[in-house]
Amino acid sequence: MRTTTTVLPFTLLFFTACASAGAPLRPTLKPLAAASTEALPSKPKPLVKDLFKRDHAGAISEADLRRILDAPVELFEGARLGVVPVAGSYVPDRDLPLDSAPAALTDAALATDAFDAITEVSTVWPRHSTTPGASAIPVLRELAARYRTDYLLLYRHRFEDRTWSNPWAWLHFTLVGGLVAPVNTLEAAGVLEATLFDVRTGTLLFTVYERVSSRVDENVWNNDRKRRDLKESLLARGAKRLSDQVLVQVRRLADGPQGSMGRRNPDARTAWAGTTGRDR
Repeated sequence: MRTTTTVLPFTLLFFTACASAGAPLRPTLKPLAAASTEALPSKPKPLVKDLFKRDHAGAISEADLRRILDAPVELFEGARLGVVPVAGSYVPDRDLPLDSAPAALTDAALATDAFDAITEVSTVWPRHSTTPGASAIPVLRELAARYRTDYLLLYRHRFEDRTWSNPWAWLHFTLVGGLVAPVNTLEAAGVLEATLFDVRTGTLLFTVYERVSSRVDENVWNNDRKRRDLKESLLARGAKRLSDQVLVQVRRLADGPQGSMGRRNPDARTAWAGTTGRDR
């Protein structure tokens, strides 16, 4: 009886120690004393000025740059729009537009109801220099003046293609098989661009891109024609998607909230018309 009485306390201590050892560790930190609001640093101000000194040398002064950026982006009520195909440096492309993209863009602009008149523009009229390195802006402004359009929708595209022999090329060893099997892979990729140019202010209101690509396996016959057909198919598909983007962007400009985007007061036309050619 005495032995049991002696062992019992030690047994209880053993199980208590085991239970304590199995408990998960939960380290804690004492909370830091909250600093007073007076001791907290003030919130830094947003950066609103270009601090890079070399950026200030250019065709526009710092004051005029701020005027442009502070002005709302708007469309004139009753404005006219011209659709212009341009080359790599935005110089008007003097060749007739054989692809369907300018017509598709014209249809998209018509669907917005944001312009009083929309026209495709013939690019043979300007007589400004279009030599490499010359600015395209005077040419575009002359085109706009001749067509009496307030805005120009500038369109251009660029395509690349390549051809290589695919695994079917082993059929060349069979002579006949190499002539009829799709041993060549043709690939074409392109990008289409549309930019809305505000003739009065010389600013660009938006630019949208549409990228397209495709790859087909063909035999060795008439690959030049097949590449051309592939590009034309991509161009038609890309023109539709690009037109949809233009439609969205123009509607945002025409129907946006007043004060940031919306219709520009038509009285501004009179003010612009009263400036000299140099001021414009």
